[in-house]
Amino acid sequence: MKTQIENMTGHEASRRIFLKGSAALMGGLVIGFYLPLKSGRAYAADAPPKPVYPPNAFIRIAADDSITIVVNKSEMGQGVYTSLPMLIAEELEADWSRIVVESAPVAAVYNHTGMPMQLTGGSTSIATSWEQMRRVGANARVMLIRAAAEQWGVPESECHAENSRVIHASSGKHSSYGALADAAAKQQMPDNVVLKSPADFKIIGKATKRLDTPAKINGTAQFGIDVYLPGMLTVLIARSPVFGGKVKKYDATEALKIAGVQGVYQVPTGIAVAASGFWPARTARDLLEIEWDEGPGAALSTPQMIAEYLALAQQPGAVARKDGDTEQGLKAAHKLVRAEYELPYLAHAAMEPLNVAVDLQPGHCSIWTGTQAQTMDRAMAAKTAGLKPEQVEIHTTFLGGGFGRRANPRSDFVIEAVQAALVSGRPIKVVWTREDDMRGGNYRPMWADRIEAGISKDGKPLLWKHTIVGQSIVADTPFEGFMVHNGIDITSVEGASTLPYVIPNLQVDLHSPKNAVPVQWWRSVGHSHTAFVVETMIDELAHLAGRDPVAYRLAHLPAASRYRGVLQLAAQEAGWGKKKLPAKHAYGAAVHKSFDSYVAEIAEVSLENGKIRVHRVVAAVDCGMVINPDGVRQQLESAVAYGLSAALHGAITLENGQVVQSNFHDYAPLRFSEMPRIEVHIVASSEPPSGIGEPGTPPIAPAVANAVFTLTGKRLRRLPFDRETLV
Repeated sequence: MKTQIENMTGHEASRRIFLKGSAALMGGLVIGFYLPLKSGRAYAADAPPKPVYPPNAFIRIAADDSITIVVNKSEMGQGVYTSLPMLIAEELEADWSRIVVESAPVAAVYNHTGMPMQLTGGSTSIATSWEQMRRVGANARVMLIRAAAEQWGVPESECHAENSRVIHASSGKHSSYGALADAAAKQQMPDNVVLKSPADFKIIGKATKRLDTPAKINGTAQFGIDVYLPGMLTVLIARSPVFGGKVKKYDATEALKIAGVQGVYQVPTGIAVAASGFWPARTARDLLEIEWDEGPGAALSTPQMIAEYLALAQQPGAVARKDGDTEQGLKAAHKLVRAEYELPYLAHAAMEPLNVAVDLQPGHCSIWTGTQAQTMDRAMAAKTAGLKPEQVEIHTTFLGGGFGRRANPRSDFVIEAVQAALVSGRPIKVVWTREDDMRGGNYRPMWADRIEAGISKDGKPLLWKHTIVGQSIVADTPFEGFMVHNGIDITSVEGASTLPYVIPNLQVDLHSPKNAVPVQWWRSVGHSHTAFVVETMIDELAHLAGRDPVAYRLAHLPAASRYRGVLQLAAQEAGWGKKKLPAKHAYGAAVHKSFDSYVAEIAEVSLENGKIRVHRVVAAVDCGMVINPDGVRQQLESAVAYGLSAALHGAITLENGQVVQSNFHDYAPLRFSEMPRIEVHIVASSEPPSGIGEPGTPPIAPAVANAVFTLTGKRLRRLPFDRETLV
């Protein structure tokens, strides 16, 4: 899976392109047209692959029986280089030990099934590929069986496939897929195939070791930051410390004295230093003298912005959902609670900082990067370079974490690298330091929420009025047209406007202020804040009603709701109400649906020297039919750790327009010593698969906050929790 480029020129390394091909060109069954090109010119524009229904472009079977599966999703730790091949291999009846994975180039055939672009995000990889990839494998299996039947002169119906072989049981004839590949390539694509019954699955649903693990252990896995092109310069860019700022003037005299520095150039985002390696570029950048025109962004500070947001939350906004009459509910409520919530900007803080390698040649541009948004990045790179999209080639490396940052709707880090390549005239790699990455913007938005909620005399929820204030992620992006309706960015209200509890008088409204701070999706997007607000408030209503929090939730969830199944399972496995906890320990519960998956989490919490300690998290998930149980558990564990990092410590704050935090010492991830024991329980389901990469993140903060209330009687309504003094 490692891209071998060390011994090639940059342009030679980019000569893998799409051609309409056949087995005659390459040998074997090429269910796809991804071939190396010997000419120096890219011909993808002349003969692009038609967007025919898969398996075209996803499978190559070679004479040695190896099966290469081309994966059209980015591997950033979520396991798609294993789970998607599992779907194909199941229907292909493949020998799993012969599977090899390769990342897809950019082409229409690899587009997301839900939108006209190649994209990895929204926890959609399995959900949208579930049927598509199985049909890829089934079509290939049928073509191989037909080829064997023709060779043997027997009815196709008498042959079957098993473990990468086609077998004619009555005659004892059998042949490997590799031996049949050339003949199978000449078969017509089946018009229709019958997919296997789940009862017959041999691979799907079985715990399976990840295919990318060996390369990541032995060091051969190539991340974007590993890419080296012969003659390449390393570029670091000095960017404005204030969002929206511009260079007024600069002096590079001292920077140019550093050995290895090849040039200093002004680019739209700042001043670029190109050098023979990272440290010369870093040293020289530190010596630049730059005067900035900081612009209006210099007026921003977190306390002022929070005050403005909370003032907005007192006013009605654009209505996202309205049931019943909240004014009447306010008058009729037996008991009321009013609460305000504050949630900060959050950085993605992926372990691999942003980086992009670019080889820009006349009429062609090759890019190596860990991207979640290949089509968007290619289009924006082409526009920046003055090329056509088909003249730009994206090589997707492993991603050292994405969490949404590498699916930037404006392709900011890719555009910037192409701009640097334009002025340098050499192959270059733009590298962001950790500090650049932390202060480089595109955060999870800051939020302020206000809720008025009340119960009737019998304790039932009667009133729920929720006002949300925060920047729109999709405003002024290509996604705005279908993700903003009547002034409502659906990512701002998801999880709040869709809360499941039966409440007769309910309203959710939204304010979307604008400022200079760039924002975008962060793991679980809007759910990352709405789950905290909703699930802590429903806990407050349970307390007002004098009811057990889990029982209260169950009493007010619809009878057929899948929320109930995960909440009951998590409570059962945790021993909620039955297990005796250690002294000064308490449980807190939360349940939330995101990306069509349902997750309940029970957190066992204590206080140590006034600080929160999470000892154990019991999670239950209903994500439909499970492909790889190991992958589901890994993603839930990861999501809890990521969400707990934000809940306990995470905050990006601004002073005079500048981000205060710079590295992991002041934007602290969860430490090993803080990591709780996590138990994951999966609800058996025959529903289609749904998302799993993000749904474990939203419930953890409210579960912890609710446990703290049980311990202390104090409601936590601000994140992160380490801002609070607890006794």
